[in-house]
Amino acid sequence: MSVDTVTHLNFRGDAREALTFYQSVFGGDLALVTYKDAGNVQEPTEADQVMWGQVAAESGFHVMAYDVPSRMPWNQGENAFFVSLRSGTAEEAAAYWEKLSEGGTVLLPLDRAQWAPLYGMLRDRFGVTWVVDVARAPEEDGVS
Repeated sequence: MSVDTVTHLNFRGDAREALTFYQSVFGGDLALVTYKDAGNVQEPTEADQVMWGQVAAESGFHVMAYDVPSRMPWNQGENAFFVSLRSGTAEEAAAYWEKLSEGGTVLLPLDRAQWAPLYGMLRDRFGVTWVVDVARAPEEDGVS
């Protein structure tokens, strides 16, 4: 088993532009899911914003990003990133989740997501926000 940590960047409306830029710099594959793609549009003007996105290159470069919805607080200097913990199995992800969540706050319960068999978000007792999921290659689920 293995586990990877990935920088997860948070934007307010320009995640697509940022990920496209990072792809132009580092190469690799760009994958995007909009709020509309995921059937999770809560603000019509944000339908085409990125709910989940990543650039992954053969060189090992990997970054994830999304557009923080306007209904949620966002301050570029305070919550500009998450730590993304990607596991190879649901069991491993759940075990890390349980440990990380001790004394913390669950922001989104660990459950199935459009882009992953298991996904959740929590803020640990030190104030660090973690997104935990089970890795799945974009080509496995048609995400583009």
